[in-house]
Amino acid sequence: MPTSSEGSFDKALQENPEDGEKMRVMQAPNKSGVWSRSQQPRERAMVGPRFEQTIMEDQPRPLSAMELIHQQPVRWTKNKVVSCDGGGGPLGHPRIFINTDKPQIASCTYCGVPYANNRHRKHLESLPATPFPLEPTNAAGALPPSHLISGGAKTGSTEPYQSNTGKPLEQR
Repeated sequence: MPTSSEGSFDKALQENPEDGEKMRVMQAPNKSGVWSRSQQPRERAMVGPRFEQTIMEDQPRPLSAMELIHQQPVRWTKNKVVSCDGGGGPLGHPRIFINTDKPQIASCTYCGVPYANNRHRKHLESLPATPFPLEPTNAAGALPPSHLISGGAKTGSTEPYQSNTGKPLEQR
């Protein structure tokens, strides 16, 4: 009788071999291939006796940040130059300045947050496709509008603070 890893849920400690192989080969649940030259494909990295009797469904599988950042909506601005510090504080990144003067979407080189100038909105909306959504969506990876706090940031960033409580992050 197989034992259960989930306590009283009576789920057998077995997996379908086809499902296990599919999970072993996918790099992340939202991206199938490698995204870096130094990254080993998951199918070559997870071989050998260490992974022989591993239930792949129970293994951690973080989502690809590259796919998640492309679910973030464009931050529209009226300024020619905006700054981004990744939310500020210890979890942010060094403040950089982003030129939004060109009729294209410019993203932060650290965190990938997209910015565009309001003057170029009609041009960007007329394009057949853009790498980022132009309006907020209900995508699972996008921040909800309540997490984007309006108001000036104390660190000098033109990007508002992000907080999961809806209150501004305090500076120490």
